[in-house]
Amino acid sequence: MAGTDAREAQPTAGNGDRLYFKQLLSGLDIAPDDIVAQQMVNFVYLIGDRETGEAVAVDLTYDVNGVIDQLEADGMRLTGCLATHYHPDHVGGSMMGRPVEGITKILERCPCPIHVNAAESEWVQKSTGVSATDLASHESGDVVMVGEIPVTLIHTPGHTPGSQCVLVDGNKLISGDTLFLNGCGRTDLPGGNAEDLYFSLTQRLAQVPDDAVLYPGHLYSEKPKAKMSEVRQRNVVFRPQSLDQWLMMFGT
Repeated sequence: MAGTDAREAQPTAGNGDRLYFKQLLSGLDIAPDDIVAQQMVNFVYLIGDRETGEAVAVDLTYDVNGVIDQLEADGMRLTGCLATHYHPDHVGGSMMGRPVEGITKILERCPCPIHVNAAESEWVQKSTGVSATDLASHESGDVVMVGEIPVTLIHTPGHTPGSQCVLVDGNKLISGDTLFLNGCGRTDLPGGNAEDLYFSLTQRLAQVPDDAVLYPGHLYSEKPKAKMSEVRQRNVVFRPQSLDQWLMMFGT
């Protein structure tokens, strides 16, 4: 898969060389010939513990077999998946009139828990056709252990009711469509709520330190990642000083 080495994160101070972490760009690193993947430019993330060989994938939708093959070639095994929200480009289903593999393909190839926020469970079921028993529902603050690597789930409603961000080892934030390097997720799609998103960005994500690195759900900017301090300083979504100013920015 071309380009993956350039986006492989360096080991963290907390877990040394144990952390296995990759950021893969759909339409380039994976599924290079998939028209939907090329259009949507989703990121897929792999998180693992090199010592135990356990790994989870975040928002794995395109070229499921190819990604799992790469994991196994790296000496890792898929033990779970995390979904940031229910949209087909993040969990699978149908998009642009074309099928997107996602969760159903993962469960065929490698049955494992699919970790979602409890408020998103029903939406994921409708989008993908999986059953409630295929999903592991979580509350905000729950920690999924990947070997000895802690992955904290932060409920960030707004883009969808059960959107969640994934804080890896305390210093890498996988934000799905809640927050991008520039801008944030839309709130005009089913389940979206601009007021909820304001509080998610300004309160729920306040626990994420400035020196953590933001890894978004799409390549909507020149860079694929940036420190939270930079994002908070430069991203226009952090400029409103009140909910009223925020809602004015959204035209509501």
